[in-house]
Amino acid sequence: MTDPEKLSEKPAAEAPPEANKAADWRFRWHEIIFEADTPKGKAFDVSLLIAIVISVLIVMLQSVEAIENRFGAALNLMEWAITIGFSIEYALRIACVRQPLRYIFSFWGIVDLLSVLPTYVGLIIPRSQSLSVVRVFRLIRVFRIFKLNNYVQESRVLLEALKAARPKIIVFLLVVMSLIMVMGTTVYVIENQFSESSDFTSIPKSIYWAIVTITTVGYGDIAPQTIPGQTIAAIAMILGYAIIIVPSGIFSVEIIAASKAQTNTQACPSCTKEGHDDDAKYCKYCGAEL
Repeated sequence: MTDPEKLSEKPAAEAPPEANKAADWRFRWHEIIFEADTPKGKAFDVSLLIAIVISVLIVMLQSVEAIENRFGAALNLMEWAITIGFSIEYALRIACVRQPLRYIFSFWGIVDLLSVLPTYVGLIIPRSQSLSVVRVFRLIRVFRIFKLNNYVQESRVLLEALKAARPKIIVFLLVVMSLIMVMGTTVYVIENQFSESSDFTSIPKSIYWAIVTITTVGYGDIAPQTIPGQTIAAIAMILGYAIIIVPSGIFSVEIIAASKAQTNTQACPSCTKEGHDDDAKYCKYCGAEL
């Protein structure tokens, strides 16, 4: 016979997923550090941008001898304070994501790391802390923070186009490098065969000349003196103008294709990547729940 007391007992209600997430410190810090949709997240990002601008100005001022001699100690103290702050921020970014390695080896993860390292390396290699200006790349986030959606969308289109065009660009560069090596070596042989005082003293130097010529830079520090060498130089110059338009065309096609996708700025809590569809519930890169 069924016990009525047991029938009257009801299983304890489970806490909703939202409550579990709110209780998770990683979720809370992820909202603050990686998102700009909340007041705390926006305040954090704005403070970060101000610190980046100040740190870049400090690096620039330290390169001016008169300012460095007078205010060097104060500037150095400010730089270390900002660097320590960035170090703590970088550690928090690693701690609050589900898969830290994905963030560490992502584009923004590498930029965040490089914005911290130069100051520490400066203890060993003098003046290397000037490379801290790489922090300026982090200012790109200003478009996401202040909801400049048009700029966010356009920047994402460029990134997607670069990713899609990467195989074509790599093949194109391999062909161009092969052509440069053949032309440089040919000019090296010709110039040393028909000229007594040739500037093409080695194949690497001849390849340098071919790169400068085909890219239409034309420093003029080295030039062929023989008629056959000058003929090859003329061909290389004409090829340079023809070659320049190839990557432009490839990139333009990929931009048109990428511009059709409509995405938002929500960051995945697992892999930290953005660019998800507005109605997406799961990350399209790692499959984690958004």
